[in-house]
Amino acid sequence: MEIQIRKMVLDDLNLIENNLENDFDDFWSISIFKQELVNENSYYLVALLDNKIVGFAGYMLILDEADITNIVVKKDMRNKKIATKLLSALLDTIYPIEKIETITLEVNENNKHAIHLYENFGFKKEGIRKNYYKNHENALILTKKIRNF
Repeated sequence: MEIQIRKMVLDDLNLIENNLENDFDDFWSISIFKQELVNENSYYLVALLDNKIVGFAGYMLILDEADITNIVVKKDMRNKKIATKLLSALLDTIYPIEKIETITLEVNENNKHAIHLYENFGFKKEGIRKNYYKNHENALILTKKIRNF
């Protein structure tokens, strides 16, 4: 299984639009993705298998912080290290940005696989956001310090 990672482009949204909610998770709509892709402070990647999108991930730059907005893998492709590859590729684009001191993200407190992934990359629990998700589940706030100024 050869996964390729590349920068997401607007045309990619056409490939996932009809199955975004069913094959992935209903975190975001296509209209939100369109806004993010034209935002100069946002950066997104896609994971491809046989030229089909099987995952995507992104972050937004806010002052001295990179906020990972999502890492999502197609439901039938989970637990195949695709999220690991996406996170690694995202970090490779964040580390060279000199002004960035911290990387932050939210993760569902019940998503043990994702929490384990982030901890393996050095993220630490900093707090909790109560009732963060549509189903009123809580989100853990995880951070990774990459520079001290």
